[in-house]
Amino acid sequence: MSDHLGTVVAALANFYQVLLDAECYLLCTRRSRLKKIGQTVMVGDRVLVEEADFQAGRGAISDILPRQTTLDRPQMANAQQLLLVFALAEPPLEPWQLSRFLVKAESTDLDLCLCFNKADLITPLEAQQWQDRLRNWGYQPVLLSLATAHGLDELLSHLQGKITVLAGPSGVGKSSLINYLIPVASQRVALVSGKLQKGRHTTRHVELFKLPTGGLLADTPGFNQPTLQCAPADVAQFFPEAKSRLGKCQFNDCLHRDEPNCSVRGDWERYEHYLKFLEEVTTQQTLEDQTHNQESTFKIKMGSEGTKHYEPKLELKKYRQNSRRQKHQDLQQFYQNEDESKSDF
Repeated sequence: MSDHLGTVVAALANFYQVLLDAECYLLCTRRSRLKKIGQTVMVGDRVLVEEADFQAGRGAISDILPRQTTLDRPQMANAQQLLLVFALAEPPLEPWQLSRFLVKAESTDLDLCLCFNKADLITPLEAQQWQDRLRNWGYQPVLLSLATAHGLDELLSHLQGKITVLAGPSGVGKSSLINYLIPVASQRVALVSGKLQKGRHTTRHVELFKLPTGGLLADTPGFNQPTLQCAPADVAQFFPEAKSRLGKCQFNDCLHRDEPNCSVRGDWERYEHYLKFLEEVTTQQTLEDQTHNQESTFKIKMGSEGTKHYEPKLELKKYRQNSRRQKHQDLQQFYQNEDESKSDF
């Protein structure tokens, strides 16, 4: 029986739903051999399935093909593009939050497609102002309205034939967008809180959905404050409007704060955002260095309430007792020295 090639589209406990290239789905387990060698199965993995029982819809994953890309959050393999969705209203668009998501998206090295949903809730003038503003940031956003179907054809052209990760804050319409593009997905949808003007999380795990026009779309658990893990010197690379200025500063290690003859520091809108991100990653790096130094000379102790604190490590010296043979040799040497000293007088 030959193996079948497919893509893992969902994972729950020890079971994996695999979309075979033959356009059918199988519920698969993982061979114990993969578990023994520590090989995990991720959504998006290209896998080989053996013992495929098409009538029962079952199979077993026997091997995992090399991954082209890997994301830690959300945990996913072989993604090619990131679709970042924000709402222009309900909840209102916040530049700082948008900037956080954009910087995190740039750090993934995936292609980025920025989409503004709920365009029907603002005036054409306001929409144009946002487009002009984002153009200065280095982006060409797709304006979308599920109520009027505006922008859907343009969006589908970006998604066709690619594995795309859908991301963005809660309440912007990610699940509604998936339901519109892929009706069989039947994603849960939660209304935006009227009091807080914030959305509620409705996605609980990563899952890939097949688009009718080709390609796969991954819905991901929502998160409001994506974190950035990088060196301070790399932060400026995640701002498109600053990239063209890099390499022109007087100093190679310039952090673009108050260094003389800096070509990046200056008159661009998100420069203040850059300084905040730089402060965050610098503080984070300092804390990590301190923790590393503590862990090298201290040991971690957990308190009764789950609190963590450090205690100095005790340096234990190992004392080895001399063997009987060594003691006998030492005793012989002692008497020999005594005899030699008596003969000298």
